[in-house]
Amino acid sequence: MKSFFIALLTLSSFFGVKSQVKDTLVSREIHNKRFEFAPKKLYVPAGLMVGGLLTDLGKNSSIEKEIVEERNEHLFGFTNHIDDYAQFAPFVALYAFEWAGMLPRTDWQNRTAIMIKGQILNLGSVYILKKAINETRPDGTQYSFPSGHTANAFAGATLLSIEYGQNHKWVPYAAYAVASGVGVMRMVNNKHYISDVLFGAGLGILSIKTAYLTHHYHWRKRKSDIGGLAEIYKYQNSSLIK
Repeated sequence: MKSFFIALLTLSSFFGVKSQVKDTLVSREIHNKRFEFAPKKLYVPAGLMVGGLLTDLGKNSSIEKEIVEERNEHLFGFTNHIDDYAQFAPFVALYAFEWAGMLPRTDWQNRTAIMIKGQILNLGSVYILKKAINETRPDGTQYSFPSGHTANAFAGATLLSIEYGQNHKWVPYAAYAVASGVGVMRMVNNKHYISDVLFGAGLGILSIKTAYLTHHYHWRKRKSDIGGLAEIYKYQNSSLIK
């Protein structure tokens, strides 16, 4: 698994350099374009959440049981903390990519507001569900459903995909690959069932998309916009005087 993350990082760096060349053909202005609603944008998160619920209802069925048994047979005693750190990688990249010269969808003020609103909804829902359901993890500890690490990682991946995916096509693939890796590691570390991971992934995606859809872009007026409006107003007044 370590080699997977190293390879992914190397691949991301390669594409990052390539994207900088393509950026010379793209306008460097951030337009704070609204995230328009479309039912199809909810299909993936809804499908993941429903899949997680259906799988959780059959906790003693073959798929859940077999995954845990396979893990215990081949990776008994295995543990690492890669997922504890990797879940935050998309949030670091959310600002690091712009610093590196990549063009985001929104400016940092609106982006930060969207992230905060999305994470309040995401992590708040995770906390409430964990406390309310109080399901036992595969390792015997509490609060299995849903996976908070996975929800966090997929929330960050969704932010990255929406912010940079339009101008840098490789970003969604890399972002969701890292998020998927976090979900897999939660099962490998015997901390979650597949139902926890599926539901957490859907919840993370849905929370961020909801934040984008309900955002009002309070900071969308830039100084250049204000200056332009002032010039128009000044021109109109001078025309009236003449």
